[in-house]
Amino acid sequence: MKIAIIVGSLRRGSIARKIAVHAREMCESSPGVEASIVEIRDLPLYDFDYDDPAVADKPTPKEYTQFRETIKACDGVLFVTSENNRTIPACVKNAVDVGSKPNSDVAWKNKPVGIISHSVGRMGGYSSQKNLRLALSYFDMPTVGQPEVFLGQSDTLIGSDDKLQPEKTVAFVQDYVDRFLALAAQHKKA
Repeated sequence: MKIAIIVGSLRRGSIARKIAVHAREMCESSPGVEASIVEIRDLPLYDFDYDDPAVADKPTPKEYTQFRETIKACDGVLFVTSENNRTIPACVKNAVDVGSKPNSDVAWKNKPVGIISHSVGRMGGYSSQKNLRLALSYFDMPTVGQPEVFLGQSDTLIGSDDKLQPEKTVAFVQDYVDRFLALAAQHKKA
C-alpha cells in the first residue's frame, strides 16, 4: 500500500516536516506499507490557463503532471500541516488546487485522507485542519473520524532526536496513523 504524505510547510527544519518524518516511520512500521513525502515546494502557483485547452500558449507544467500522477497512484494521503493566520498555508491550498484539475481526472477523488495539524499555540492547528477538511470535502475523500489530531504547543513535542515526544503523544499519533492505514486498506479492497 502506498501512502503519500504532504507537508504543509516549505521550511526544511519545520515542525510539520519533523512530525511528517516520524509519521512516515509510523506508517512504514506496518507490514506492506510504503510511505513517502511528496514535495509541493516546486509546484507553480495554480493557474487554470495551464489546464484550459483553449489556451495553447501555456502548456501544463511537468510539476503539475508529476504531482497529479503521484497522488493518483497512492492508496491514501496524509497531510501534516501547520496553521498560518488561522487557515492552511498557501502551499497546501496550492497543492489542493493543482490536484483538483482537470475536472475530468481529479487526483484527490475518493482518496482516503488523514490530517495531522499542529501549532505552537494551544489550539493545535484547529483552524487549518477545519479549512483543509472543507477544501477536501468537495472530492468525496473518506477520512478518519474521532479523535482528530491537533498538536498544540508543538514546539515542545519535538525531542532532540527530531521525533515526537512524550510517549503518550507518540501513542496518540500512532493510533491515528493506524486508523488511517486501516481506512486506506479497506478502501483499496473495495
